[in-house]
Amino acid sequence: MADPVALAGMISDQRTGHGIPHTVSCRALGVSEPWFYKWRRRPAEPTMREVRRVRLEERITYFSRRSGDTYGSPRITLDLWAEGWKVSVNTVAAIMADLGLQGRRPPRRRRSLTRQGKRKAASDFVHRHFDAVSPNVLWAGGMTEIDTGEGKLYLASVIDLFSRRLLGYAMGAHHDAALVAASLWMAAAARGGAVDGVIFHPDRWGVHDGGVQRAV
Repeated sequence: MADPVALAGMISDQRTGHGIPHTVSCRALGVSEPWFYKWRRRPAEPTMREVRRVRLEERITYFSRRSGDTYGSPRITLDLWAEGWKVSVNTVAAIMADLGLQGRRPPRRRRSLTRQGKRKAASDFVHRHFDAVSPNVLWAGGMTEIDTGEGKLYLASVIDLFSRRLLGYAMGAHHDAALVAASLWMAAAARGGAVDGVIFHPDRWGVHDGGVQRAV
């Protein structure tokens, strides 16, 4: 994206010099009106926070467009974490709203992927305490169901609860043990393969051996 202050100034000039409404210029340049009004009032030298915000907007827009405008804020947040961004899902959702970006709405009723069913729940080794004191002590994972134009897609992910860094993920057409294992293999590889003793806390993934906590 071009310099936002300069771009906002150009949109203003189009109205002043040529009588072109802001709405028309914003649509032609692919920016939202809220974005324009925000940047029109900015000083010539943006702050570090504003520069970070612009870069974050660029990455969010990229991931949204790459998905065909089907990704919502949770899925885009995972992509941002993979790039090293420290940002929350709520922040991504707010930026997407400012940019006029919206993922495809899921159906109103969805089958839970974390329903225990008739399986016996595994012992809670961490006793609901999710604050790790150092890396490679406690990992957590979950499964997300994503609706696409070609059917359902399932995402398994693993994060280190010390750094909140995304370590591994895998996507597939079925939410099964193979998908979970693939995300764990990636996480282990990201940490050099030496992960003996790590406690893995899944979110009752709903696979055949889901809900089992064990040292990786």
